Formats: sequence, C-alpha cells, structure tokens
Amino acid sequence: MPYRVLLVNPNLLKPPVTPIALDYLAHALNQRGIQVDLLDLCLHPDWRSAVDAYFARNAVEAVGVTLRNVDDTTFSSQGFFLPGFKEVTDYLGSRTDAPIIAGGSGFSIMPEDILAYCDIDLGIVGDGEESLPLLVERLAAGADYRSVPGLVYRDGPVFKCNPPAWHDMDRNTVLTRTFIDNRRYLAEGGMGSIETKRGCPKRCIYCVDAPSKGHQLRCRSPESVTAEMEALLAQGIDCLHLCDAEFNLPESHADDLCREIIRRGLGEKIGWYAYASPVPFGSDTAALYLKAGCRGINFGVDSADDDVLRALARDYVVDDLRRTAAVCHEQGLVFMYDLLLGGPGETKETLGRTIHAMKKMSPHRVGTALGIRVFPGTRLADMVLRSGPPESNRNLHGAVEDNNRFFRPVFYLSAELGNDVPQYLERLIDNDQRFLFMRPPRAGDMNYNYNDNSHLVEAIRQGYRGAFWDILRRMSEDAA
Repeated sequence: MPYRVLLVNPNLLKPPVTPIALDYLAHALNQRGIQVDLLDLCLHPDWRSAVDAYFARNAVEAVGVTLRNVDDTTFSSQGFFLPGFKEVTDYLGSRTDAPIIAGGSGFSIMPEDILAYCDIDLGIVGDGEESLPLLVERLAAGADYRSVPGLVYRDGPVFKCNPPAWHDMDRNTVLTRTFIDNRRYLAEGGMGSIETKRGCPKRCIYCVDAPSKGHQLRCRSPESVTAEMEALLAQGIDCLHLCDAEFNLPESHADDLCREIIRRGLGEKIGWYAYASPVPFGSDTAALYLKAGCRGINFGVDSADDDVLRALARDYVVDDLRRTAAVCHEQGLVFMYDLLLGGPGETKETLGRTIHAMKKMSPHRVGTALGIRVFPGTRLADMVLRSGPPESNRNLHGAVEDNNRFFRPVFYLSAELGNDVPQYLERLIDNDQRFLFMRPPRAGDMNYNYNDNSHLVEAIRQGYRGAFWDILRRMSEDAA
C-alpha cells in the first residue's frame, strides 16, 4: 500500500487564487510513489463539512497545509489571515491523528512563531518538492526525520529550523498540472498560473522573498515551461499569470522563453501577465513579449523619487522609469506601475514628486499602497528595532504593542508625512482614474485590494479574464 497524503488549501478569499504550490507538491509526491488527495477549501461552500466528509472515508500518513499570505499587507485594512489559518489547522487536528505539516511562502516568513501560534509541531520552509516527500516517508516508517532539509520542528519548549534545500527547477519531468481544478480557477479567479523560475537577487529593505525562494535565481528550461503551458492549454487555460518575483531577471532567460513560446505557436493561444523590473527593459524586449502573448506587465517601482528609491535599496533611478514607460507606450504594451509609499525618508515633497511623475509617465494604471508592512528578518525590521521600542516609534502603526517580532501587522509610515497623508495623497491624485488604491474593498469601488473583493468577483463572473489590475482597467474603460 502506498503512503497517502492530504494537501489542503485553506485560502478562502475571493476571487480565488490558484494554489499553484499544491499542484507542484502533489506532482513531486506522486513521483515518489506517494498517493495524494487534495482538499481545496476555497471551492467548498462549507469547508468544515468538506473536512468531515473526507476523514469519514480516508486515513492518511500526513496532512500538508499551505499558507500563502499571513496578512493582506494593506495599511488601511490590516487584514490578518493567521486566525483563519489556525481555525483550519485546529479543525483538521480534531478530525485526524495524522501529523499536520505547515508550509508555503507565508509560512516561511515566520515559521517558528506560526507553529507556536497554531500549536502544531512540523513545518517546511522554502521549497517542499524534495523535503515533503522525504518527511512523509520518514514519518510513515517511524524513522528519525529531524535532518530533513527545511524542516521546522518542535524540540521540547523550542522550535528548531533546518536550512532549506532549494529544488532543482530544471529537472526533465513534465508537470501535468492535473491535481487542482485549474478550469474552475480560470472561471472564478480569472487566470491560471505558472512559475518560470524561483528566487530574487534584489535586496529591497522590506522584501520577504528570500526565506521562501532564496536570493539565487533558479531558472527552468524554456522547453519545460512551455510544455507545462501546453498541458494547461489542453485543460482550456488560456490566460496565465507568471508567478516569478521579476520575470525579466535574468533578461536572457525571459527572452529565450518568449522565443520558445513563439516557436511553439503558443503566443497566439495563451495570454499572460507578469511582474517585472523596470530595468533592464528595452524596445526589443517589449516587442518580443507582445509577440509571445504578453497582455500586461506590473512593474513594482515603489517610488519616482531618487532619494526614496535609494532608501528602499532599489537599483534604478527615476530616469529608468521614464525610459521603460516610453518603451511600453511606443510598443503598445499595457503596463502598471506599483507604488509603495510612506517608507523611510518619504515626505510630502517626495510624495508630490512621485505622483506628478506618474501622471507624466502615464502608465495604464498606477497602484498606490500607503504604508509598508514590516516583516521579521528584513532590513526594514532591523532598522526599526535599532531605533528603539516599536511602541514609541512615531513611524510605526498597527499592532505595535508587545509585538517586537512583527508577528501581527505593523506598518511603517514616515512620520514626516503628517497625520493627514491619506487625504493629501487623494488631493494629489485628484480623481485621476489611472490610480488604484489599496484599501478595504467597498461595493462598486475600483480599488485593488484583492482581499475578498466582490467587485472583481462579479467582473470575473461576467467573463473578464487576466491580472486583477488589468480587469479593473478594462472594466473602467468599458463603463466609460
């Protein structure tokens, strides 16, 4: 009898986001001869009944639960997802004696604190494709599992965390992508998803990509990625989001992938969106992306003030943003500039320069998030802690009391901006419809906080497809 594992998606937010990690993990487990069941709670109207029904019929060696995000990283709403995650793991624990194993990009940010909060004993940081099958095999055999790479485990009153093992992304295995209901995610979430690489070499002061993906870029071969695209297309998935931190890093890999997409004729069949760095990005790149089926790029630029960009440890300047915007307009490539406002050194003057520059560069949409979530282990967190107790730091907002590990949401919003900064920002924007706000969703509101956004849910139900920011753009233009 093969070992059996249950993988659980506890993310109940709508529009639903494809739990791509579970598709990849299920494939890895299957390759090792381990039977996999998937319980996607997002697709069940009553998730507790779904859990009850599953365990009434099945016994498993282990239960893997993925945590995509610990909160919505939005200053104005401060939505905290861990109480809901704990509710799910508590309920699972009441229905099975099998060990519960936490993982995912959100979990990897603060694994020990999350395990303690949820009162569970095991988790995996970083990639799980090698570690999870190995852990399951050792658990089922009653063997010592404490040396499993990336394992976080309870050892008496404390937790210990092993260094992660980074998965070889360029293995010659075809990912069939058949474990999750990709068709339903296209119908209800507006797009599918795929990875072309993992890791990010940048060192932005607020970023948490390194714990879950590493600083070293690990690229998949263009042939492997396009084979997976073809497998998704066979399921009817013709709109994808590329989940890389920065698709165009390294530039040569992205270009080679686009050429392979074109060679296979997929650029005419599949549309895709990506996150990208504004540098490097030239006219030839934009033309190649368009020919390969690109429908839109989200550039996370953060600011259009050189002093603020330096404070955030960004490796480009405002002139680079102007050049990239000009390239996109010249080539007819739809693009968005995402701003992360209010960080160290931000003033009303720098804020004004940024908004003025955005209006001149004229991206199709500009995301405006005010306040930066302080995550543990980042350079921003270290800077904050060096300056004294968080509760007395005038730049900090949110759960500042008794929260030195930044477990609950804490946001950095430069005190130099004053107390009226939300109103000041709205006056600067002056009802310009190109600007999207990160704030709690409201009925009929064209904001881009995706935390239970009923406006987007309805748009996707009506047939809109694509990245959420681009759906909002097209809805606005269609209504005009």
